[in-house]
Amino acid sequence: MKFRSLAVAAFTLAASSLFADTFVVDKSHSEATFQVRHMMSKVSGKFDDFSGKMNLDRAKPTASSVEFNIKAASVNTGTADRDKHLQTADFFDVARCPEITFKSTSIAATKKKNVYDVTGDLTMRCVTKHITIPVEFNGFGKDPWGNERAGFSLTTTVNRKDYGINWNKALDNGGFLVSDEVTINVNLEAQKSK
Repeated sequence: MKFRSLAVAAFTLAASSLFADTFVVDKSHSEATFQVRHMMSKVSGKFDDFSGKMNLDRAKPTASSVEFNIKAASVNTGTADRDKHLQTADFFDVARCPEITFKSTSIAATKKKNVYDVTGDLTMRCVTKHITIPVEFNGFGKDPWGNERAGFSLTTTVNRKDYGINWNKALDNGGFLVSDEVTINVNLEAQKSK
């Protein structure tokens, strides 16, 4: 009976993959950015080196999956000294933890049209947390060369201390130099694999 259950599960998984198309992130038309409060203002940054792929099931979007990888050393805030500091053990610790990754474990529809709750494992600074991110599907389309593309966008907030990023400085008038909450914005355009 146990063998039969395993066989059915394996068949179901294999069958679902037959209906999924693989799309690969087009880095030149995508971005992964973040924003964090610094004293009375906000500072933005981005990552220049990232990749990702999605297995998209058009008939059953909740059967889709996504993987996304960022090279932590590619952090870019427009200030070289700050970027070097962000690469150290005070922040991303890129020598020990070179990648920031997300791998989905489930996808659920929401009450909002074309918005899905994508649940998965986010690993940053070698710490993994199970999180849910609202992702908007922006549709399919063909570029002028006949390549099929798909678009996605998301905005979410994480607490950097959950991932062991604790560095900060106390201010004389109270509070801290950098906030714990970090807003993440990702806009992706992906091309169907041939």
